[in-house]
Amino acid sequence: MFTSQTSSFQDSIDVEERDDFDSEEIAGYNQKIQLNCYYTIYLYQGTRSEATGENVAWNQRRTDSTTSQDDFSLTLVDSSLPSEAEPELRCYISRRLSKGALLGGMGNIATVELSVPEQAVGCYCCLLEQERSPEQPDADGNGYVICFMGGSEKGLNLYPLLTLRMELDKYVQGLQSSLQTPELQNLETEVRPYLSRWYEESVMHIHRVVQLVHSSISFLLHAALSHIHVEVINSDEKTKADVSRFIKAASLQGLSQQDTTTASLCKAISEDTHSDLIIDCSTSPPTLSNTVSNRFCDDWIQAFLNAAERCNPFLLRQILENFKLKAIQDMNSLKRFVRQAEMSHYALFRCCQFLQGCGNGDVLLQNARAEHSDLPEACSIIAVLEEFLREQSKAQA
Repeated sequence: MFTSQTSSFQDSIDVEERDDFDSEEIAGYNQKIQLNCYYTIYLYQGTRSEATGENVAWNQRRTDSTTSQDDFSLTLVDSSLPSEAEPELRCYISRRLSKGALLGGMGNIATVELSVPEQAVGCYCCLLEQERSPEQPDADGNGYVICFMGGSEKGLNLYPLLTLRMELDKYVQGLQSSLQTPELQNLETEVRPYLSRWYEESVMHIHRVVQLVHSSISFLLHAALSHIHVEVINSDEKTKADVSRFIKAASLQGLSQQDTTTASLCKAISEDTHSDLIIDCSTSPPTLSNTVSNRFCDDWIQAFLNAAERCNPFLLRQILENFKLKAIQDMNSLKRFVRQAEMSHYALFRCCQFLQGCGNGDVLLQNARAEHSDLPEACSIIAVLEEFLREQSKAQA
């Protein structure tokens, strides 16, 4: 079963007209902006655990950058924050740790006021714990607290927090192996460069994809909704990864509460004769082959281009999420009409009207066919609707 929080297409596509933004905020989104980003990493030590010699030596050298509490200590390892802002962040993290608000391997996001130009910034923080020794399984462990700060309070509110947290959790986990060396001797060669790239890697990929394909973004949106494989050729690995992450972010996979729905859909797609969408980056702009789109996806092109022009990745991600929510809302509407059409010819007529008006009939019927594969009456209704769309397509050709 899909869920939706979007009331209309216009509300979804036009973030600027949302009621919960004031005129000052809207004016800010209309401008091209430059967002700063920062990182900080702390050594975390539980005082009831046995400190290693290297950690003791580290703390002795950094007594001015260490905050100690009754049951833990927090020592600065590296930071890109201004010198006056880092102690403020350390105080905030200490309070979070004292309340038990940081769970190992699972970050959280909040707004923090620091001595930076933005004043209030979105702050992600995560505790990466080291493995505990078998001799002391119940002892407080050691580890590192990693913090990423970027954008502003307003910008962060535009970005879906759960989505961002999960992506940053995954990015932080990629640093785990690099944090095993004594006293972080690889700080300058591995750890610092990795931390410095968090914003480019975890936030900016959607912006890069929109800049890459421009108005052809509708083909990628349609491929994501249709579960069509997208292949990028003649490009570097970073571009391939960006496109792959964009398709994953734009798809509805994982939003269904029934795992069998996704499995049935993937099987249905594999049985249909769909060609992969090919993006050839040997030309500028790239050449796209086997392109398919529809009116629904085309209607979102300008929203993506406008947000990309403003260089606001938070707004871009919100537009992408609204695109998905509108698609989900239409799927729910179609499922309701199909159930009604089993008992009413008028409801079947309403189904036809709805599919004709929404501009996304091919995708909606594809998903409905997969979800209702074990319901003969629903399948017969969907077959009628598919025939209706084919006749409409021929009439417009």
